[in-house]
Amino acid sequence: MKILSINRGNEFSPNHISNDAAILKAVSEHLQAKGPDVDIISEGELDKSILSGYDAAVNMCRSNSALALLKEFETEGHIVINSAYGIENCIRFNMTKIFMAHGLKHPESILADNLSTLDIETLTPQYPCWIKRGDACAMTKEDVTYADSKEKLTETLSDFKKRNIRNAVINRHLTGDLVKFYGVANTGFFYWFYPSPEKHSKFGLEIYNGEAQGIPFSLNELKAECAKASMILNVPIYGGDAVVTANGDFKIIDFNDWPSYARCREEAAVHIAEYISSRIKNCQ
Repeated sequence: MKILSINRGNEFSPNHISNDAAILKAVSEHLQAKGPDVDIISEGELDKSILSGYDAAVNMCRSNSALALLKEFETEGHIVINSAYGIENCIRFNMTKIFMAHGLKHPESILADNLSTLDIETLTPQYPCWIKRGDACAMTKEDVTYADSKEKLTETLSDFKKRNIRNAVINRHLTGDLVKFYGVANTGFFYWFYPSPEKHSKFGLEIYNGEAQGIPFSLNELKAECAKASMILNVPIYGGDAVVTANGDFKIIDFNDWPSYARCREEAAVHIAEYISSRIKNCQ
């Protein structure tokens, strides 16, 4: 068994380049210890000729070109974790549509499609709200913007248009405790924490929720909702963010394919390798 591990391109790892590389390296080492031959390359190095020499791919890719190659590899019957189709499901516009269709716990949202022709005046979100790039993951701070007025909404979407961003998602802002979580499907592994006051952040946007107050909530319900989202989106290796409101309810505001697991890397790597090994064994 030969496994190709593919590291995420630096442009898709804002402020987390070393953390993303570290979790993939740790997982690859655990996999190698179980017997398979494992090689690591960067996303930009991936091409069809390289893939052809492997039985399975373990990947953190985000580029359209890499995902196209991995989808083809997957449809040929090879194991790809996370699935390239699942990674595309996590693109924010797609994810929000899926969350809405399946009734997953998510903030009230507006899908703003075809920004090049959209009349911004027709949008009537509740303020404050979050305006988020919909056609790709957030790569710069400007891809996720807090807006408390129509003027800010117009300014942000106009900037998206100038940058040729195809669509956007507008989420209602939720007041409460921001919670970050990491999970691995079918292993029992689930880790959560408050990003404040530790300041665990890509862009510092957590400031809008302030320091966590420790509002009680059902961890079992959060784990169950995340497991459901993981299955529906087809991303067994996942992480994300939720907001716990004053009444103890929660909403998932972001769900990501293969995060950095920076706060729990050693433990997570063991469980990720366990999940991948189990998938490979079941397919042999």
